[in-house]
Amino acid sequence: MSRPPLLAVAAAGVAAVAAVAGLRIVLTRQAAIARRRIGKPLGEQSIDADRVWRRSLDGAPIELLVLGDSLAAGLGAERRKETLGGRLAKGTARRMRRPVHLRTAAVVGAESPDLGAQLAALPEGYAPHVAVIVVGGNDVTHRLPVAVSTQHLRDAILTLRRRGVEVVVGTCPDLGALRPVPQPLRRLISSLSRRLAEAQAETARSAGAHPVDLRRAVGPMFFDDPEAMFSLDRFHPSPLGYRRTAEALLPAVCVAAEAALSSRRQTQPHKRATGDRGDGVAQRS
Repeated sequence: MSRPPLLAVAAAGVAAVAAVAGLRIVLTRQAAIARRRIGKPLGEQSIDADRVWRRSLDGAPIELLVLGDSLAAGLGAERRKETLGGRLAKGTARRMRRPVHLRTAAVVGAESPDLGAQLAALPEGYAPHVAVIVVGGNDVTHRLPVAVSTQHLRDAILTLRRRGVEVVVGTCPDLGALRPVPQPLRRLISSLSRRLAEAQAETARSAGAHPVDLRRAVGPMFFDDPEAMFSLDRFHPSPLGYRRTAEALLPAVCVAAEAALSSRRQTQPHKRATGDRGDGVAQRS
């Protein structure tokens, strides 16, 4: 009497394994299709936007560092003022009424584990007022475990916080807006990117950073108007896409800049009294 149930269970198990294997084959094929559709029409080098923005304004420049992947680097922008860093620097200078010195350490194709190398490549003693981190899209497409992604994000935030840097984290965008990616793969990466974004936000808060939910802030715009919001490859933001993303990040960046300036103003009298000059960047206010 026990044979039929056992056979049924075995048959169900075989069917489940076959279904999983079939789904993996479908997803692998769809990933290849997406890669062919997207290609690399933009190349792998973003525009260099590093400079002092709004130099004519009074005061020492606010130091702004941008870390992360191609979105952070501004791939897809046509002019340096259209990159994410350029828009953030220009917007921060306008709101804070001070020049902003932008330094971009973000690298096209980077994943969360690459944040440590981006920090290590910075000049010794460099301590900007604000660091903006935008990373995660490549973590999803390369199937990096969420725990690995968030651990490297946490390490980067804590490294910056120990230097007295205020940190803003733009969480992973919703990759479900990528039209070149066929279904059901697009639904899967949408779910994975939302999961990563939620974990990034929690990690950022617990490590002392300011998270900005890009999925909620700008995701609907990319879904509703992909022709305007995406660049030529339909994967990276267009100049308008970067503008909307920068607008979402800018309030948090300005709050962070004000906090950094206030904190460093409070430490300056102590440094002068003790004769500790510190590094040049850290003394700016």
